[in-house]
Amino acid sequence: MNEQLKTAPGGMKPSRKILRWSLLLVGVLAIFTLAWCRWVYIQIQHYAVQDQAVPSDAIAVFGAAEYDGHPSPVFRARLDHAESLYSRGIAPLIVTLGGDGGDQYSEGAVGQQYLQGAGVPASDIIAETESTSTDQSVRRLAVIARTNRLRRIVVVSDATHLFRIHQICAANGLDVLTSPRPRVPIEGSPGKMDAIEHEILSYTLWRLRLD
Repeated sequence: MNEQLKTAPGGMKPSRKILRWSLLLVGVLAIFTLAWCRWVYIQIQHYAVQDQAVPSDAIAVFGAAEYDGHPSPVFRARLDHAESLYSRGIAPLIVTLGGDGGDQYSEGAVGQQYLQGAGVPASDIIAETESTSTDQSVRRLAVIARTNRLRRIVVVSDATHLFRIHQICAANGLDVLTSPRPRVPIEGSPGKMDAIEHEILSYTLWRLRLD
């Protein structure tokens, strides 16, 4: 004689009850994920559209690609914006950030050379040449800030990058203001939504300590 399957209280088979709770859990996780992505998206947009630059102790330029000792169009746009802020008297010092770009040059050194070519005195530039990620750049910037007693720093990067930079800086004890580089057409650069999707993922991984 076949034994009858036992049912859970209320007459529901155990397998159906497990399936029901699994589907409920998946639904809750999906809702949480969508809400989280929406919140991060709003924060990215908030920082992307405002220029907070006011007189500070330094301007920090986050690195981007360099090609054989020359800044890429994206990096050049960031450096030009930093030089503009410097010329306006926003800060007396510029910090260029970024390590090895895959060749004999570093982004920080390339940025330094570019700014000197634009008329910024070498004495007003500090080049950080070791970092290979946003998180590492911030940690190196924190060391530079403590060593040089920099209390407030204006950080320059692409608009969609600034929310993540601000949050990582705050976690490292830095008081920063954000200033996005002007939006100019750059061939080959990712579209805005691609950049935002990248930032949502990167920020989430950073918060989870998985980056």
